[in-house]
Amino acid sequence: MSAIAAARYGKDNVRVYKVEKDAATGVQTVTEMTVCVLLEGAIDISYTKADNSVVVATDSMKNTVYIKAKEHPVTPPELFASILGTHFVETYPHITTANIKIVTHRWTRMTIDGKPHPHSFYRDGAETRNVEAKVQKNAIEIRSGIVGLLVLKSTGSQFHGFVRDEYTTLPEVWDRILSTDVDCGWTWKTFAGLNAVKASIPKFDKAWSDARNITMKTFAEEDSPSVQNTMYKMCGSILEAVPGVETVDYALPNKHYFEIDLSWHKDTKNTGKDAEVYAPQSGPNGLIQVTVARTASPKL
Repeated sequence: MSAIAAARYGKDNVRVYKVEKDAATGVQTVTEMTVCVLLEGAIDISYTKADNSVVVATDSMKNTVYIKAKEHPVTPPELFASILGTHFVETYPHITTANIKIVTHRWTRMTIDGKPHPHSFYRDGAETRNVEAKVQKNAIEIRSGIVGLLVLKSTGSQFHGFVRDEYTTLPEVWDRILSTDVDCGWTWKTFAGLNAVKASIPKFDKAWSDARNITMKTFAEEDSPSVQNTMYKMCGSILEAVPGVETVDYALPNKHYFEIDLSWHKDTKNTGKDAEVYAPQSGPNGLIQVTVARTASPKL
């Protein structure tokens, strides 16, 4: 005997671009997103009995994304994800959960002759603002995040005191290059529904800005004893700055830059304090992850 343990289905890679036009000023604002919709509920018979009567076509999901983008604001993405998810669970009684993921791509307004241009933009990196929402009839769980923020500092990082045994070849270092692709997320306290999300609209952009600024400031200013310790401090600072968040998580790949021994060429010194030329590595690489939650307040 076999039975379905879990099932979801939907539409992925729905690309959406929206332009908002201020007729009074002539200023236009653009948002580009990639959306994924995955639905759960009483859909087992579509798998077990080939009964499609419970299937909301994925093409209909794509169309819904476009229509809701026309009808509603698409920023902040936490709001738009909640609007989409709420539509699916309220429109189709047999759908119990709508999982919405939104990846917002960067378009930064150009500055021309010292002035912001009203309708021209450029992409200043692969970094994205990501939101994942799990929407049910009386609860919305949201995780916001930053993905692909590539950072590097040429000094101000160290790593020593780690386990040394017969498998260890890595030397201890008190000064090294540190670089990573930041993947940072923060999970909000569960919202009671769409109205609760709407009441928190001002918090979402501020939280993203605070998390991004804390990440870069801590990365840049700290003489990092390890990636682990630095990311833990980042998490604590975000929890302090954003009271509505329950947990903060980071996944940081350690992008290595190795010194090149050039002593074979005219005794050229290029290691240790003399190192200037390095070889960037594509892999293998370290990968460090952590999730930090608030500690419960002690009972008096």
